[in-house]
Amino acid sequence: MDQIFEKDEFEFPEGELSRNQSQKVALFAVYDALTYLNMKAPIDIKAIVSGLCGCDYEDADYFVKASVVHAIKYYDEAVNAFNAHMNKWTFDRKNRLTQALLLLSYVHFFYFEEKTDKKVVIDIAVRLAKTYLEPNEYKFVNAILENVLNRA
Repeated sequence: MDQIFEKDEFEFPEGELSRNQSQKVALFAVYDALTYLNMKAPIDIKAIVSGLCGCDYEDADYFVKASVVHAIKYYDEAVNAFNAHMNKWTFDRKNRLTQALLLLSYVHFFYFEEKTDKKVVIDIAVRLAKTYLEPNEYKFVNAILENVLNRA
Protein backbone atom coordinates (compact mmCIF):
# COMPACT_ATOMS: atom_id res chain seq x y z
CA MET A 1 0.00 0.00 0.00
CA ASP A 2 1.16 3.52 -0.56
CA GLN A 3 0.42 6.81 1.16
CA ILE A 4 -3.25 6.82 0.12
CA PHE A 5 -4.40 4.94 3.21
CA GLU A 6 -3.78 5.78 6.83
CA LYS A 7 -2.67 2.80 8.89
CA ASP A 8 -5.26 3.42 11.62
CA GLU A 9 -8.17 3.47 9.20
CA PHE A 10 -7.17 0.06 7.91
CA GLU A 11 -7.28 -1.87 11.17
CA PHE A 12 -10.20 -4.22 11.62
CA PRO A 13 -11.63 -6.03 14.61
CA GLU A 14 -10.88 -9.71 15.10
CA GLY A 15 -13.36 -12.18 13.66
CA GLU A 16 -15.75 -11.77 10.77
CA LEU A 17 -15.88 -8.53 8.85
CA SER A 18 -19.03 -6.47 8.56
CA ARG A 19 -20.35 -5.93 5.02
CA ASN A 20 -18.89 -2.39 4.99
CA GLN A 21 -15.52 -3.67 6.19
CA SER A 22 -15.43 -6.48 3.64
CA GLN A 23 -16.17 -3.99 0.84
CA LYS A 24 -13.34 -1.75 2.00
CA VAL A 25 -10.90 -4.67 2.31
CA ALA A 26 -11.99 -5.96 -1.12
CA LEU A 27 -11.26 -2.53 -2.61
CA PHE A 28 -7.77 -2.55 -1.11
CA ALA A 29 -7.18 -6.14 -2.26
CA VAL A 30 -8.17 -5.34 -5.85
CA TYR A 31 -5.95 -2.26 -5.65
CA ASP A 32 -3.01 -4.44 -4.58
CA ALA A 33 -3.70 -6.93 -7.38
CA LEU A 34 -3.77 -4.09 -9.92
CA THR A 35 -0.42 -2.93 -8.60
CA TYR A 36 1.04 -6.36 -9.37
CA LEU A 37 -0.60 -6.34 -12.82
CA ASN A 38 0.86 -2.90 -13.49
CA MET A 39 4.33 -4.16 -12.55
CA LYS A 40 3.77 -7.28 -14.69
CA ALA A 41 4.59 -9.33 -11.60
CA PRO A 42 2.93 -12.56 -10.48
CA ILE A 43 -0.13 -11.95 -8.32
CA ASP A 44 -0.22 -13.86 -5.05
CA ILE A 45 -3.92 -13.56 -4.27
CA LYS A 46 -3.60 -15.68 -1.14
CA ALA A 47 -0.89 -13.40 0.28
CA ILE A 48 -2.85 -10.25 -0.59
CA VAL A 49 -6.08 -11.50 0.99
CA SER A 50 -4.54 -13.07 4.07
CA GLY A 51 -2.40 -9.99 4.66
CA LEU A 52 -5.32 -7.60 4.45
CA CYS A 53 -7.75 -9.81 6.39
CA GLY A 54 -5.19 -10.69 9.05
CA CYS A 55 -5.90 -14.41 8.87
CA ASP A 56 -5.20 -17.50 6.80
CA TYR A 57 -6.58 -17.31 3.27
CA GLU A 58 -8.94 -20.20 3.95
CA ASP A 59 -10.49 -18.27 6.86
CA ALA A 60 -10.70 -14.93 5.01
CA ASP A 61 -13.95 -13.22 4.10
CA TYR A 62 -15.60 -14.80 1.03
CA PHE A 63 -16.50 -11.44 -0.54
CA VAL A 64 -12.86 -10.29 -0.36
CA LYS A 65 -11.50 -13.52 -1.87
CA ALA A 66 -14.09 -13.68 -4.63
CA SER A 67 -13.70 -9.99 -5.48
CA VAL A 68 -9.98 -10.30 -6.12
CA VAL A 69 -10.25 -13.56 -8.03
CA HIS A 70 -13.07 -12.24 -10.23
CA ALA A 71 -11.36 -8.87 -10.75
CA ILE A 72 -8.30 -10.63 -12.17
CA LYS A 73 -10.25 -13.27 -14.07
CA TYR A 74 -12.59 -10.76 -15.75
CA TYR A 75 -10.15 -7.85 -15.96
CA ASP A 76 -10.05 -7.64 -19.78
CA GLU A 77 -13.81 -7.95 -20.08
CA ALA A 78 -14.39 -5.21 -17.52
CA VAL A 79 -11.80 -2.87 -19.03
CA ASN A 80 -13.39 -3.28 -22.47
CA ALA A 81 -16.82 -2.53 -21.02
CA PHE A 82 -15.57 0.62 -19.27
CA ASN A 83 -13.57 1.82 -22.29
CA ALA A 84 -16.67 1.49 -24.48
CA HIS A 85 -18.45 4.04 -22.26
CA MET A 86 -15.66 6.54 -21.61
CA ASN A 87 -15.41 9.77 -23.57
CA LYS A 88 -11.90 11.24 -23.89
CA TRP A 89 -10.59 8.77 -21.30
CA THR A 90 -9.49 5.18 -21.17
CA PHE A 91 -9.52 2.89 -18.19
CA ASP A 92 -5.73 2.87 -17.95
CA ARG A 93 -5.63 6.68 -17.66
CA LYS A 94 -7.66 6.63 -14.45
CA ASN A 95 -5.74 6.33 -11.19
CA ARG A 96 -5.32 2.84 -9.80
CA LEU A 97 -7.73 3.36 -6.91
CA THR A 98 -10.49 4.45 -9.30
CA GLN A 99 -9.70 1.42 -11.45
CA ALA A 100 -9.94 -0.85 -8.40
CA LEU A 101 -13.29 0.64 -7.41
CA LEU A 102 -14.70 0.23 -10.91
CA LEU A 103 -13.46 -3.37 -11.17
CA LEU A 104 -14.84 -4.22 -7.74
CA SER A 105 -18.23 -2.81 -8.70
CA TYR A 106 -18.22 -4.64 -12.04
CA VAL A 107 -17.53 -8.05 -10.55
CA HIS A 108 -19.86 -7.43 -7.61
CA PHE A 109 -22.69 -6.76 -10.04
CA PHE A 110 -21.99 -9.42 -12.68
CA TYR A 111 -20.17 -12.30 -10.99
CA PHE A 112 -21.50 -12.97 -7.52
CA GLU A 113 -23.98 -15.78 -6.98
CA GLU A 114 -26.36 -13.46 -5.19
CA LYS A 115 -27.48 -10.84 -7.70
CA THR A 116 -27.18 -7.36 -6.28
CA ASP A 117 -29.35 -4.50 -7.48
CA LYS A 118 -27.54 -1.99 -9.70
CA LYS A 119 -28.49 0.92 -7.43
CA VAL A 120 -26.98 -0.84 -4.42
CA VAL A 121 -23.68 -1.50 -6.22
CA ILE A 122 -23.52 2.11 -7.39
CA ASP A 123 -24.37 3.43 -3.91
CA ILE A 124 -21.55 1.36 -2.41
CA ALA A 125 -19.13 2.58 -5.09
CA VAL A 126 -20.11 6.22 -4.60
CA ARG A 127 -19.71 5.90 -0.81
CA LEU A 128 -16.23 4.41 -1.23
CA ALA A 129 -15.35 7.02 -3.87
CA LYS A 130 -16.36 9.86 -1.55
CA THR A 131 -14.16 8.34 1.16
CA TYR A 132 -11.03 7.47 -0.84
CA LEU A 133 -10.99 9.38 -4.13
CA GLU A 134 -10.62 13.03 -5.11
CA PRO A 135 -13.65 15.15 -4.09
CA ASN A 136 -15.55 15.08 -7.41
CA GLU A 137 -14.38 11.67 -8.67
CA TYR A 138 -17.52 10.06 -7.23
CA LYS A 139 -19.51 11.77 -10.01
CA PHE A 140 -17.45 9.98 -12.65
CA VAL A 141 -17.80 6.67 -10.80
CA ASN A 142 -21.57 7.13 -10.59
CA ALA A 143 -21.93 8.04 -14.27
CA ILE A 144 -19.73 5.29 -15.70
CA LEU A 145 -21.28 2.58 -13.52
CA GLU A 146 -24.77 3.77 -14.46
CA ASN A 147 -23.86 3.11 -18.10
CA VAL A 148 -21.85 -0.10 -17.71
CA LEU A 149 -23.86 -2.06 -15.14
CA ASN A 150 -26.73 -3.31 -17.25
CA ARG A 151 -27.82 -6.91 -17.29
CA ALA A 152 -28.80 -8.28 -20.67
